[in-house]
Amino acid sequence: MAHPAQYENPSAGVIRSLLQHAHELSVYAKDMPFALKAEVVELDLSTGYLVLEVEYAGPDIERYLASGGLSFDLEALKGPQSIERETYTLSNIPAKLLKTDSTLYRLECQLPESVFVQETRGAVRIPFILGMQARVGLEVYLHELSIPGRLRNLSVGGCLADIDLAESIAISVDQDVPGVTLEFPNGESFFAQGKIRHVRPFGNHGYAAVGIQFINLSTSQTEALFRYVNEAEREAAYRTGANDKLTYHSPLFIPGAKEKKILQREAQDREKRARQSPMERGVMDVAHQLQVGLMYMKTRNLFPGEFFYDCVDTLLYLVERDRKALLYALVFLRDEPDWVRHAVQVASQLADFMLSRDPHDSQVREAVLGGLLHTMGKPLLVSAALPSLKVNMSPSQKAILRGHVGALCEKLHQLGWEPSPTCRDVIENANERLDGSGYPTGKRSGQLTELIRLVAVIKAINKLMHARNGVPPRSPLDAYRRIHEADIAYDKTVLVEYIQVYGLYPIGSLAKFSGGFLAWVMDIDGKGMPIQVHLVKNLRFPDTNISNVITKTDFSQIGKLEDIVNPSDYGVKVIKVA
Repeated sequence: MAHPAQYENPSAGVIRSLLQHAHELSVYAKDMPFALKAEVVELDLSTGYLVLEVEYAGPDIERYLASGGLSFDLEALKGPQSIERETYTLSNIPAKLLKTDSTLYRLECQLPESVFVQETRGAVRIPFILGMQARVGLEVYLHELSIPGRLRNLSVGGCLADIDLAESIAISVDQDVPGVTLEFPNGESFFAQGKIRHVRPFGNHGYAAVGIQFINLSTSQTEALFRYVNEAEREAAYRTGANDKLTYHSPLFIPGAKEKKILQREAQDREKRARQSPMERGVMDVAHQLQVGLMYMKTRNLFPGEFFYDCVDTLLYLVERDRKALLYALVFLRDEPDWVRHAVQVASQLADFMLSRDPHDSQVREAVLGGLLHTMGKPLLVSAALPSLKVNMSPSQKAILRGHVGALCEKLHQLGWEPSPTCRDVIENANERLDGSGYPTGKRSGQLTELIRLVAVIKAINKLMHARNGVPPRSPLDAYRRIHEADIAYDKTVLVEYIQVYGLYPIGSLAKFSGGFLAWVMDIDGKGMPIQVHLVKNLRFPDTNISNVITKTDFSQIGKLEDIVNPSDYGVKVIKVA
């Protein structure tokens, strides 16, 4: 392995290695609801002098330099498809702020002389850099919920783990964690109890950083932890070239048979994942922002209204830019948490429907905001009694979940945010039915607006077309039939209008053709029949994925359209940047 020259600042060397790949740098602060995207405009490898450039229109940018120090995440995407994440986090580094234009700022930073960080209690924190890997398991509720993650730094006092943003709903600051397991590449592991010290968004690809303190350590646990920290320090020194006497990897970081299998499987998964289009990235960004907004509500008692309105404006922009491409991109939310997927898909269809009726409808923005927020009460209810929203729920857990509208309204009241009448209408009444069979208050048709009649149909169809609580998804035709047969619960006129707009084979559904091919519907004609599809699987070769877009003129090659099918039945899923 080629080592960096000894005169280099080690932190600058790590940053340089990440800048060679597709990357994003995010400046964050504990008291600020948003991370700011920044660009590296200057980096001196010998002195560690770093200059960042950032655009910010607000009046309070100084708050990003708490006590004169700057904190940032640098996230690089590596590998042949740029979907393998590597990260580096620096906190409270000396920085000077200079304004160069009305909204343009220059941040002059001095990087530390070492990649090892001295903590306040005297311990040394070791960052996992330049490909260092270890896995983390957080047992949040004993025997009930375990969350996987990756180790990002380690000290004898605790660690920083990077977990899926979707899993962060189960974690609160100062929460005791019954089990924290660290698993190193060679197969060795360390177990301790922990306490959550902080939770924040991490980077731009749907992850959260969780700071964990180790607690109630025995003498043997403490001794083992010191050894792991020393080995991690040795490995980081070897990889950065900070100690030229080190000539080989620490045994702790040499992958054993189990780790090699995991790495091979992860590499195969990444190869299956095609590059996302700008429309798909836009939809995923909204889903991630929604989860980040929830995190701020839970951990900082802050309602980031600007954040959520940005989500709304993004969806409205995407509808107006190319509504069919948006409807297709919504399928990539399939493996996101159910509350997020449902909210973004319903809000997007609501925007599409309302704008198609009246492009100048003054209610659209507030209605879409309500559509995005209306399921947010569900993750607010996660607790020991309801440890996860992903399991098949017991009757008592379902009863808890039915309180999600009240939980959200109570939280908004606590945070001092007052929704507009239109937004409140959607939040409070989206689950009501015309015949009084809905919840939370069993309102009837005379108490429900035209907007709610529309939202109710969109929501109900979306629910039926996705798996819920062990019940498999219905085909579009079955979902329409079910809504039609629900007597007077739904507005039949709205249902007919919905079918006319989206057809029996809606964009974003998975179609099966008689030739054994599975394909996502990308476009339909005026009669609702597919005219463009994205082929993803040939069932004669079920272990092989394909990716071809074909139009109606070539449908004869794949056979006749047979039905809309459930992607899970055929192992068709979305692979996430890891």
